[in-house]
Amino acid sequence: MAVVLVMAVAFALYISPKEEIPRGAIQYIKDRGYLIAVLEPNTLNYFIYKGEAFGFGLDLMQEFSRYLEIPVKVIACSTVSQAYYYLDYHVADIMAYNLPVTRMGRNLAHFSSPLQETRLVLVQHSAETAKQDTSIRFISSLKELHDDTVVVQLNAFLQPLYDRFLAKAGRGVFLKEVNETHEDLFRMVSEDSVNYTLCPENLAVVLNQVSRNTDISLAATKTYPMAWALNHSSDSLLMILDYWLDSIASKRLLHKTYRNIYHNPRVVNHFRSDYFSLVSHRISPWDEQLQHYSKLFWWDWRLVASLMYTESNFVPGLTSHKNAYGLMQMIPETAEIYGLDTASSASHQIMAGIKYLKWIDRQLPPEIRDPRERASFILAAYNVGIGRVLSLRKKAEEYGKDPNRWHGNVEYYLLSRSHSDPYGYADTLREFPVNYTMDGYVDGIINRYYHYLNLVPD
Repeated sequence: MAVVLVMAVAFALYISPKEEIPRGAIQYIKDRGYLIAVLEPNTLNYFIYKGEAFGFGLDLMQEFSRYLEIPVKVIACSTVSQAYYYLDYHVADIMAYNLPVTRMGRNLAHFSSPLQETRLVLVQHSAETAKQDTSIRFISSLKELHDDTVVVQLNAFLQPLYDRFLAKAGRGVFLKEVNETHEDLFRMVSEDSVNYTLCPENLAVVLNQVSRNTDISLAATKTYPMAWALNHSSDSLLMILDYWLDSIASKRLLHKTYRNIYHNPRVVNHFRSDYFSLVSHRISPWDEQLQHYSKLFWWDWRLVASLMYTESNFVPGLTSHKNAYGLMQMIPETAEIYGLDTASSASHQIMAGIKYLKWIDRQLPPEIRDPRERASFILAAYNVGIGRVLSLRKKAEEYGKDPNRWHGNVEYYLLSRSHSDPYGYADTLREFPVNYTMDGYVDGIINRYYHYLNLVPD
């Protein structure tokens, strides 16, 4: 099943399995047009909270992609062996996991410059829990482990640290390696289905605030540096990544991002929310209505959810300066066509918005056949009106651009707000103006949708 999934991702990204990447990896990536990163979904690295994607790995990767001036595509993968498979077979360019830098790990991949430092700690039931339940044994020294099983994440990069732990532990300690995340194993200790596990301390400190019946006071290893992994053939990408990570500006960014995620006391509140992807797999209070009414149209309900988040942040009573109102922020003239007013229910608002999307689709010419391009045109028309989008298609065609492609073609004529040919002064995308209010509207919705696809089951 894992191999089938990897092959499917490779096909979707137009990359052949085990393709030989030239040593100039950064040029290969720029020619492709985007960077591909595999991230581990967990409480701190990559997650959805109240409709938006967050995380240490995600935030840093997005900043690095801005530095490269190319977009980033994210693959979510909770299994380390599968994530490494993506890296080894060139499906992904960077494995943005917090991996320990070890000599054995260097045989598997190139490591970036270190991001931070941490160590492995032993996770067990707290002393107070052990007092209340005599079947639970609390240990105060690793040497007290005798003939015990410690369940750990199957992770080739951590193997040297596991060996060091076993050398420090008592006699007859057995490591059971499983394809579970550190977070899942931590929860299993809290729920009494596992007695002991090993977890990186920076993650364990946060999880311990949620699961108060656990203890993380015993260090299992010495402190080690954490880094991202790259394929051995990615020499030029590694050089640029290290330069970026080691620069003064990025060091400040690195520490700030780390503090905002790992030292944020509000992260604990995520576990109390119904809209935290690692707990409930819900995006909004309106998921059921979105799932139901999206059947009226051919769109995935998560794409409509992303549009709704952009329009209203899932708040039903908002009114804009243009008098657009409700979850779908429809202007009064359009809303009236669908029997909508400010007193309409959330279900009615969602149904009206989806019917309007369907109407926009009918107005677009059939020549726009690519579903991704068509979705971009529909989203743009939802924002600025179908009439304006159709006129912009004519303008793009007038200046020799493809009227059936949104990005870099019709899109630019909306962003430029120019009556002359803007391509007369711009040869590449990076020269395009970026300081217009429409910039990012369509891309923002689609990018958020891809995060929903990664982290929220259909």
